[in-house]
Amino acid sequence: MLAKRQMKSKELAEIIGITTANMSILKSGKAKAVRFSTLEAICKALDCQPADILEYVED
Repeated sequence: MLAKRQMKSKELAEIIGITTANMSILKSGKAKAVRFSTLEAICKALDCQPADILEYVED
């Protein structure tokens, strides 16, 4: 979605109010959890739905 919106991770992090380090963790899939408020802010900034950026992968 970042590429579709022609936005850099750093820019999105600034818009939603998280650090670039936390954005990197979210992007890499290493995050163990995501707050609904963060997910909402990401979706609002990228004008998308949660399903556009989340994927369930069974271990």
